[in-house]
Amino acid sequence: MTKYPMTVQGARALEEELAHLTKVVRPKLSQDIGTARELGDLKENAEYHAAREQQGMVEARIRDIEGRLQNAVIIDVTTIAHTGKVIFGTTVEIANVETDESVTYQIVGEDEADIKQGKLSVSSPIARALVGKDEGDVVAVKTPSGLVEYEIVEVRHL
Repeated sequence: MTKYPMTVQGARALEEELAHLTKVVRPKLSQDIGTARELGDLKENAEYHAAREQQGMVEARIRDIEGRLQNAVIIDVTTIAHTGKVIFGTTVEIANVETDESVTYQIVGEDEADIKQGKLSVSSPIARALVGKDEGDVVAVKTPSGLVEYEIVEVRHL
C-alpha cells in the first residue's frame, strides 16, 4: 500500500473537499436524480443520465479522497526542529547562482502541488535536488535548457 506524504494544510484541504462532496454535492445529486426520474421515460431522459453521470464522478472522487487520506502520512513541519536542512514541508528560498534571481517554494505532496502558489511537488526535479541539502549549499538542477545552479538561501518551517 502506497503512503502519500502530505502537509497538514493539504490534509485539511482534502478533508474540506470530502465534507463538501458528502454533505452538499451528494444530497443535491440524489435530489436531482429523483426529480429527473419523475419526468418520465428514463431511456431518453437527458437530465437523469447527466445527473447519474455526475453522481458517478462525485462518488469516484469521494473514494479517491478517502483512499488518499487513509494512506496519508501527515507531516507537520512546525513540530520538527529547525536544522537548516531541506525536508518535506519546509519552505525554501533559493537563488539562481548566475542571475541572483530568488524564488521561494514550499515542498509538498503531489496532490498539493501548485507552482503558481509556490507549492512544489516533492517528486519534481527541483525538489528532489533540494531535499537533504542545507542552507548555503549550491545544488545543480537539470532543466530542458541545461544545468542550473541554485544556492539555498533560507529554509523555514512554516
